[in-house]
Amino acid sequence: MSELTLHNLTINKKSRKNPKRLGRGNASGHGTYSTRGQKGQKARSGGSKGLRRWALVQQLRSKPKIGGFRSLRPKSATVNVSQLESNFAAGEIVNAKKLIEKNLIKSAKTGIKILGEGRLTKKLTVFADSFSKSAESAIIKAGGKAQKTR
Repeated sequence: MSELTLHNLTINKKSRKNPKRLGRGNASGHGTYSTRGQKGQKARSGGSKGLRRWALVQQLRSKPKIGGFRSLRPKSATVNVSQLESNFAAGEIVNAKKLIEKNLIKSAKTGIKILGEGRLTKKLTVFADSFSKSAESAIIKAGGKAQKTR
């Protein structure tokens, strides 16, 4: 047996089959309709792509099930009372500028809301756009003031 090189390679004719050449006339052996059958959407050009007329139920089934709702209104920056306790001294004024300086919020564009999680023992004057009921009562109970800016 001789060595196998590029010049003595042979192709098995049975393994290489020419593709069907459709739409080349009656003499091609595929007949008048070129294996597309008679009439109907699939017989037309572009009919197999996606031109189906779907009913509403089929359209709903094809959509992914994504529930919920995403509000277009931006969320306000939140600060807990416990964060005020650990970052500010007694008698200090807390406003947007100081909260940004202490890295408690990134920006005050969307507003600031003070939440009542944690304990507050220091007397603080807090300026914010909104307060939760528990936060407002905690600030007043500690002897401070909760004032709305908007």
